Amino acid sequence: MFAPHYCTMKTLLLPGFFVFILLAFSAGRVLQPNTNDKKFETACIGFYNVENLYDTINDPNKQDEEFLPEGANQWTGDRYVKKLDRLAEVISQLGTEFTPNGVSVMGLCEVENKSVLEDLVKREKIAKRNYKVVHHDGPDRRGVDVALLYNPAHFELTHYTTYVLSIPGDSGFATREQLVVSGKLFKDPITCIVAHWPSRRGGEKASRPKRALAAQLGRKIIDSLLHVNPNAKIVYMGDLNDDPVNASVKNGLRASAKITDTTGNKMFNPMAELFQKGVGSLAYNDAWNLFDQTIISPALIKKDYSSFRYLGAKVFNKEFLMQKDGRFEGYLWRTYVGTTYAGGYSDHFPVYLLLGRNPSN
Repeated sequence: MFAPHYCTMKTLLLPGFFVFILLAFSAGRVLQPNTNDKKFETACIGFYNVENLYDTINDPNKQDEEFLPEGANQWTGDRYVKKLDRLAEVISQLGTEFTPNGVSVMGLCEVENKSVLEDLVKREKIAKRNYKVVHHDGPDRRGVDVALLYNPAHFELTHYTTYVLSIPGDSGFATREQLVVSGKLFKDPITCIVAHWPSRRGGEKASRPKRALAAQLGRKIIDSLLHVNPNAKIVYMGDLNDDPVNASVKNGLRASAKITDTTGNKMFNPMAELFQKGVGSLAYNDAWNLFDQTIISPALIKKDYSSFRYLGAKVFNKEFLMQKDGRFEGYLWRTYVGTTYAGGYSDHFPVYLLLGRNPSN
């Protein structure tokens, strides 16, 4: 059973000698289906900010100069392959403690192009899953996009589109698109929206209006889907560069922290309780943030398990993803710290949802 448990993963030692307790899991199960029933099925949907997944080829249409062999980061073929193997290792483990299928649908952000995704899905750790790629080249200034991987044995793609975020009066603004992918998860209709909201560069307060606009765009997409089908199963996932308690998420997306408040067209944010308990997906300035979130529509929290419903949410915060010594002990083991190659995985933990159903009921 995907039951709630709150355990200490490790003590996080951050610079400045602040001590934090990293809680491993969970968002707190509200619904109690009989998951011991052999007919009960589970499915996993994940999201991962993979931290600057660039290839080593110069694209004149993108600002990728620092991620070239002769660039500031000295981004070589060997480093690129190691990065792919690291990411494949993580994806291969995601959700497997709850479902042998692993992750069926995986949102990603900070990818340069479709080519890097095609290289990723061929890595040994995940090659047998035969993941397919959904990607569209967007307008972001750094040339990074959102994308989605799906296991075709689990998910049937029916449609995808993208929405561009613009700022009135600012023709030079360019950021990541929001990717909308619809299909059937084990024949159960579902739509995933993958987003990477504007960063906090220049300060949280100064950049806040941009994320408010990103939230408005996300809400517009959600409302359009619910207008067509009020019972639509929707997963809004991404690196929002805001926490569950920020106004952009609570008010802009209308994402409630309480499952009992998720009525009408409100969304439920299972990451809110995780954040309240001290769980984060990235660490900065001696504190945790939970920017990486999975937010779901009311149809996914109904008590009827004849189709997929929400079981729980998790931050995949395994110790092997963290620095074990040195100045940044306890922080995520990222690929670069500035222009210094660290050889790790990413500066974000991945997150995921577990869904369950019992069609016989």
